[in-house]
Amino acid sequence: MDNINMLKEKFNQLFKCVCENVYFSPGRVNLIGEHTDYNGGNVFPCALTIGTYAVVSKRNDRKISVHSLNFEDLGIIEFDLDDMIYDKKHDWANYPKGVIKTFENHSFKIPTGFNILFFGNIPNGSGLSSSASLEVLMGIILNDSFNLNIDMVEIVKMCQEAENKFIGVNCGIMDQFAVGMGKKDCAILLDCSTLKYSYSKLDMDGYKIVIANTNKKRGLADSKYNERRSECDTALAEIQKVKNIKALGELTESEFEEIKNCISDPIKQKRAKHAVYENQRTLKAVKALNENNLTLFGRLMNDSHVSLRDDYEVTGIELDTLVSLAWEIDGVVGSRMTGAGFGGCTVSIVREDAVDNFTTTIKSKYKDKIGYEPSFYIVNISDGARKLQ
Repeated sequence: MDNINMLKEKFNQLFKCVCENVYFSPGRVNLIGEHTDYNGGNVFPCALTIGTYAVVSKRNDRKISVHSLNFEDLGIIEFDLDDMIYDKKHDWANYPKGVIKTFENHSFKIPTGFNILFFGNIPNGSGLSSSASLEVLMGIILNDSFNLNIDMVEIVKMCQEAENKFIGVNCGIMDQFAVGMGKKDCAILLDCSTLKYSYSKLDMDGYKIVIANTNKKRGLADSKYNERRSECDTALAEIQKVKNIKALGELTESEFEEIKNCISDPIKQKRAKHAVYENQRTLKAVKALNENNLTLFGRLMNDSHVSLRDDYEVTGIELDTLVSLAWEIDGVVGSRMTGAGFGGCTVSIVREDAVDNFTTTIKSKYKDKIGYEPSFYIVNISDGARKLQ
């Protein structure tokens, strides 16, 4: 692959040494099951063919030198294995640093440092998990370099812990799990509360997954995310007065309809409705795929977007514009927002012969309405993080 040869050459120039190994860690997209993870529900992500590469050599000392071609202006960032604290000026390098620190906290010995060159082709801030991709990449570098023999699910858990405790972002486990446990041509049904998972094959023969990036700067997502979590927690507490459940994800639609009026605030009732119905939609979507019914799967994707727009209210004009334009185009099986919302991306399943018309039409009409163009990524479903060479 030309990409890898280019990265190796760049590595040799930067670090004045020859690289030993090359690794890749994918990005991920969630096909359906949004804002269900923290409500005790299921998600249905898959790993993507776009992701993050690392070219690596071990050092003989305790220093770690890292450089990213995505942040060239920051130069080589150096830190020491004996001083592993969060440092704002280390910027993006705090993510791999956090993983190293978390491994050490779990009593895994990291005896020497590294030189590492990173390059990612996941757009930053798109909601396709560039941070989880980077974290799991560091996890597999450590596991492979020092023969730690850690199971991938444990690596995934430590990477989530690094983001929660070292970086300070209260993410769920879906992103790291999809990146680490991805399987070619399959999506993963993951129960976020138990980590039970199963693979469903996506027969995409004649179809493509097209990701459209709104290119909106996401300022609202974090504050609104915390607000939605809190609204669901309040709704759950009110339901728990009449029904013995631990999470909204335990309810079926009919059970929710019977007891929904015990949620006093109509807004919180809508939030809970989304959590319950979206979880059930995810289970129906998996069943549809297992029965090779891509049409029903697409319809459930569309219903998911409507619920995120009307009941959960996390879409916004940019995402709604991309999705409504997609729904008008012949050859689109289904389209919805993916990720936290308020910007980021949509995911669509599009007939292969309709992809060019899809991107051209939406680009033009979106620019007319929003004022700038979206970006498109035509992707396939990849295996999880792995060593390439």
